[in-house]
Amino acid sequence: MADNGSSSSQGVAALFSQGRLTAIPRKTARREQLLKHLAETLFEPDRAYSEPEVNTALLTVHEDCAALRRYLITSGLLARTKDGSSYRRPRHAGAPREECAEFRC
Repeated sequence: MADNGSSSSQGVAALFSQGRLTAIPRKTARREQLLKHLAETLFEPDRAYSEPEVNTALLTVHEDCAALRRYLITSGLLARTKDGSSYRRPRHAGAPREECAEFRC
């Protein structure tokens, strides 16, 4: 792995204590690093998740799963259907709309 990936991973690791996220970063760049890490470690690409499944996965790292879910969606790292019944991690963040089909990317 390139040095950037290593330093990024170390930076994200500093946000955790005993496997739990100590706080959601306020700085956008730092929060984006965290969100990318969470998306890649908690969610498989192209697998559909229900909202309770997303919440359960996020609760393993932080009690404010709703905030983390919103951040993941607005950053394009997690997509959801218009009715909010299904979520998924796009194979490529910022994927073309056609790839997202019924999901909002």
